[in-house]
Amino acid sequence: MKIAADGEAYRILKAEQKRQVEGLELIPSENYVSKAVLEAVGSVLTNKYSEGYPGHRYYGGNFYIDQAENLAIGRAKKLFKTDYHVNVQPYSGSPANIAVMLAVLELGDKVMGMSLTQGGHLTHGHKVNFSGRYYDFCQYGVDRRTEIIDYSEVEKTALKEKPKMIICGATAYPRIINFKAFSKIAEKVKAILMADISHIAGLIAAGVHPTPFGLADIITTTTHKTLRGPRGAVIFCKDRYAEAIDRAVFPGIQGGPHDHVNLAKAVAFGEALKPEFKEYGKQTVKNSQALAAKLIAGGLRLVSGGTDNHLILVDLGSLGVTGKQAEAWLDEAGITVNKNTIPYDERKPMDPSGIRLGTPAVTSRGMKEKEMKIIGEFILRVLASKGQVTELKIIKKEVTSFAKKFPVPGITK
Repeated sequence: MKIAADGEAYRILKAEQKRQVEGLELIPSENYVSKAVLEAVGSVLTNKYSEGYPGHRYYGGNFYIDQAENLAIGRAKKLFKTDYHVNVQPYSGSPANIAVMLAVLELGDKVMGMSLTQGGHLTHGHKVNFSGRYYDFCQYGVDRRTEIIDYSEVEKTALKEKPKMIICGATAYPRIINFKAFSKIAEKVKAILMADISHIAGLIAAGVHPTPFGLADIITTTTHKTLRGPRGAVIFCKDRYAEAIDRAVFPGIQGGPHDHVNLAKAVAFGEALKPEFKEYGKQTVKNSQALAAKLIAGGLRLVSGGTDNHLILVDLGSLGVTGKQAEAWLDEAGITVNKNTIPYDERKPMDPSGIRLGTPAVTSRGMKEKEMKIIGEFILRVLASKGQVTELKIIKKEVTSFAKKFPVPGITK
């Protein structure tokens, strides 16, 4: 039976497909995968159980599964030009970070990470998350005036707190991360340095963001976002941490790996190894900067004054609009963004002062700087409408007409 035979499930699938084709996806953690990646995710490898690692499985019949996992490992090393040990089994970014902490820390150990409200991730020490509940986190953020990481302040905190591990990486930080500076700080306090590059992995692979390889002891990343792969994650580490991390992933926190996803990771890494991926990475940053320039020209204030990467953080405070309102209005107009706190935000996370935008998905559709100006104008008009229903309907028709001119990887091309 095909999914079309299940009327209700098929309706949902087709409706979401239509939304993706007719709308503009600007959430920086989302992207489109190729038909090849979709085919791997939907393949017969989903039928197999393969607890363990290549050559050391608990079940039989894993000859081809081993080949698929080794292919993903080999391509990951080649893509990031590294001889680090690679584990491609983590189901997603948060489990990857859990595994690292279980591997190298004892419960209650001191760890240092970036504050969620200033650009970090839940797993970098927020109190509602396992990381903040089971480890003693101290947090760093950005300078109140520049809204950029002040590495001298990070160093002061590290020297005072003496963390066993320092986490660098972010989910809402629009500037370059100085991995060399973090490495020097970690060396001074004899801390393990973990880089979470989930958002910028594709930019690093494309050569448009500095790499943490050779500097960080452990590196985690998701395989979607700017990498354009399936939902999943990878852990890279120096050899001395390899055995502990492998044991933390399996049997520590996971059972059988998702073999169909691991094959899709291999496919995505293969695509990222092609010359055109470097052009994609460059264009993603160019587009982000072009969109930022349009929004600034339209009177919006951007956190840190702009962007060096794929994402933009907009402060809506001066407009008298909340991030929650803006997200809803833009959704009505066919433009998908997410509400987001800004540094030193006085509002709550579920109704913050900002929105977060990104260009990975629209760049995958072939859009360039010219189109970013058009998208920026759509955003400015939506915000100016203050949610007026008639105006949002007019803008949505224009957005749909505009978006349908650009093919969507995996769906219309």
